[in-house]
Formats: sequence, C-alpha cells, structure tokens
Amino acid sequence: MKNILISGGSGLIGHKITQLLELKGYAVAWLSRSQQKQKSFLWDIEEQTIDPEAMEWADAIIHLAGAGVAEKRWTDERKKLILDSRIQSTRLLSDAVEKATEKPNSFISASAVGYYGFNTGTSLMDETQKAGSDFLAEVVVAWENEVKKMEELHLRTVMLRIGIVLDANGGALGEMMKPPVAAPLGKGDQWMSWIAIEDLARMFVFALEKTTLQGVFNAVAPNPATNQQLTQAAAKAKGKPYLGIGVPGFVLRLILGEMAAMVLGGNRVSSQKIQKAGFDFECPELNGALKNIYN
Repeated sequence: MKNILISGGSGLIGHKITQLLELKGYAVAWLSRSQQKQKSFLWDIEEQTIDPEAMEWADAIIHLAGAGVAEKRWTDERKKLILDSRIQSTRLLSDAVEKATEKPNSFISASAVGYYGFNTGTSLMDETQKAGSDFLAEVVVAWENEVKKMEELHLRTVMLRIGIVLDANGGALGEMMKPPVAAPLGKGDQWMSWIAIEDLARMFVFALEKTTLQGVFNAVAPNPATNQQLTQAAAKAKGKPYLGIGVPGFVLRLILGEMAAMVLGGNRVSSQKIQKAGFDFECPELNGALKNIYN
C-alpha cells in the first residue's frame, strides 16, 4: 500500500495527514475541483464526476470531504449543504470504486462524535451507544450509512468519529482564543472531547496501516475536559487573560441561532476502543497538548 488518495486534503486535517504520510514515504494525491501543487485528480461533487484514473491509482482512500459544520449560521440552505456534501461525496467515491477495474483495498473515513447528539451529559459514550436525534446526529448517521456501502464493495472500511480538534492554526481552539479575553461558553460545565491534530493525523495513518482494523472508532483523547477547563487551560498556555464568567446562553443563541445547541451541549466520549486496538496517544493530557500547540 503506497498510493493514498485523500478527499478534503487541502483542509487543516488533510494537510497534516498529507505531511505525515509523505514523511513515511507514501505517494499522496488529493481529489480537487482544480489542479493543485499537490498531485491531484479532478472531481466535482455537484456534477458527480471524477477522474476514473484516481481509483486505478489509489491503494487506499482517506475521506475527509464535507462542508464545515461551524463555519456559518445554520440556515436551511446551509444545513442542506452540510448533509449533501457528505452524502454526495461519499456516493461519488463508492460509484467510482464500483466501476474501477483495479480497486483500492481500504477506505478510511472521517465521521464525528456529533453522532451521539448535542448533549449527552456526564455519561461516557463508547461506540456501542445509540445515535442522537438532533440535526448533527442525523447527518452523521446518514453519512456513516453511506460509508458502509464501501464494505459491500469489499473494501476494508474504518470510520473515525472525530471530536474537537485542537490546533493553533484554526478549528475550535482558534475560534475560542480569538477574543481579547478568553471566557467559557454558557455555564462551562459541558464536556468537550478533544484531540490534538497531530494525534488525529497519526490515528488516520494507524487506521491505514493496521490492516486488521475495521469498523467505527472514536477519535478523541483519553481525557475529556469541560468547556471551562479547556478554555482556562488554553488561555494560560497562550498567555491570554481569562474571565471566569461565561458568555450567557441566550447571547450565544441570538448570535448563533440553532448552532448554539452544539456549543452549549457536550459529549464525554471514550477512546478505549482505539487504544485497545494498539493506538498510543502522544498528547493524552490537555495541558501537555496545549503546551505543545503553543510552543
């Protein structure tokens, strides 16, 4: 297995995975709507077209493509895009695999801890738990059901339910540290199941290389933190003032609309299954992860 095809390769996570794979000697290509500096094959999700050579070239696929969940307010149009971008991109890939003469042997797909619902309280959620019933949970269930079709095409299929990705250059942490003073959201007692971006990239490569791995795994660090704990620790690591008074929930609802439920709720998610499979975290503790990020 030497040729790895990545959808969503130009994003934060895709860049990190690409760097790691190339350091390990893999050839990496992205699926893209336009030619990139990175080796790429053309595809168009809306038009449902893809260069057939992509499947013939690839030994394995890492699937990250999907519209950002937290980038814009959830209008009906935005919610449709969040769902369709995941379903249609996955369907395009499975159709291309089915038509290919030489097929990839593994399909490693992103998923999300949003599967469990906006707010699961203090319960520790593992991969056997039922799905939630809110918007994001419905999106993830539909997404995973589409990914499972790869199994019918005899590809080894792994889905990684990703938590809150910590990285200095963007994502949730970047947004949390944007204001001049850091403050928790709402009461701050909601659980945030986080993972350092380096560990997430390593986990995708682990799933790629461990050929006995199959099924769904939570992609979160072993030690979840509350929103207050994470915000305070991040402020300290970055050298930013911290205000212990949380941003009121009604203010967040006014600003974010329905999306506020995502930031005011939370999930405490277990990493035991991926650890039992042999994955070792380099950043299992929050303070160490944040120190590594800001240094």
